[in-house]
Amino acid sequence: MAESAACPAFQLGRPRYEQGSFLGRLRHFIDVIDPSTLFVSEKRLKECVKLLDDYKHGELPPGVSDLQLWEAQKIKQAIIHPDTGEKIFMPFRMSGYVPFGTPIVIGLLLPNQTVVSTIIWQPTPTSEFLQGYVGAVTSAVSIAVGLNVLIQKANRLSPATRMIIQRLVPFPAVASANICNVGLMRHSELSEGIDVLDDNGNVVGSSKIAARHAITETAFTRVVLPMPIFVLPPIIMSYLERLRFLQSNRRLLLPVHSLVCLVTFGLSLPVAISLFPQMSQIEVSSLEPEIAMATDCKVLTYNKGL
Repeated sequence: MAESAACPAFQLGRPRYEQGSFLGRLRHFIDVIDPSTLFVSEKRLKECVKLLDDYKHGELPPGVSDLQLWEAQKIKQAIIHPDTGEKIFMPFRMSGYVPFGTPIVIGLLLPNQTVVSTIIWQPTPTSEFLQGYVGAVTSAVSIAVGLNVLIQKANRLSPATRMIIQRLVPFPAVASANICNVGLMRHSELSEGIDVLDDNGNVVGSSKIAARHAITETAFTRVVLPMPIFVLPPIIMSYLERLRFLQSNRRLLLPVHSLVCLVTFGLSLPVAISLFPQMSQIEVSSLEPEIAMATDCKVLTYNKGL
C-alpha cells in the first residue's frame, strides 16, 4: 500500500513524475542524469528491455510492481537510443554528462590560466557534443582569451582580485557561446516557425512567435546552466584556499577543487534543465491571427527543444 502511494501507476513511454511543476521536472531529470546507469550490466539491461516488452504485449509476469517497471524504463531510456535501438556510447549519454564533463570544467577553472591553456580547455569541434552543456562553440575561445588579456593588463587590480576575476572568465565566455550556439542551430525556426499543438496533440499550425518563445527559454537555460558551475567554485575556492589546513597541504588543492566542481556541476545540471517544461504552453491570443482562426482552443502547446 505504501509503495502504491509513493509510486504512480506505470505508463509506458511517459515520465514517472508530473511535468507541470518544477519539482516534478527536477525529480525526472535527476533520474535521467543518474550516473549509476553507466554501470548497468548487459544482463540487467536485457532483463529491463524484456520486462517492458512483456508489459507492452500484455504478458507481464505476476508480482511485477510499478516501481520495477519505472526502474526498467529508466535504465532502458538511459542506455538505448530511442530511434536506432542501439546502445549509446557512455560519454554521450545524459547520465555521462557530469562524470565525463567534470574534468573539462576543472580545466576551465584552473587558476593562473595562460592564453595557451585557455584555448586548450575551450570547446573544440571534436569535443563539441561532449561539451555541449559547458559551451560548444568556438566563439568561447576568442571571448575567454580577450578577457584574460584585459585582466592581465589591468595593473590597478591587486593580485588576489585579479585571480578571482580571472577564474570567473569562463562563465561569460561559455554563456555567450551557448547563446550563439542556440541561435546558429535554430535560426531557421525563426523564419519557418515551430508546430503548435491543440489539447489532442494535433498540429494547428506553424508559429514564428512560439519559436521565439522556445528559443528564448532554451537560451536562458543555457545561460543558467554554467552559472553555478563557473561562478560558485571560484568563490568557494577563494575562501577554502585561505584555510590554514589547505595552506599547509597544497597538494590537496586540486582534489578539493575537483570535488567542488563535481558537486556544483551535478547539482546545477538538473536544476537548469528543469526550469521550463519540455512541452510549454502559450495563449492563442498571443499567436499569429491565422493560427487563432484555425482553432477553438485558448491555449496551445509547443516543444521548446533542448
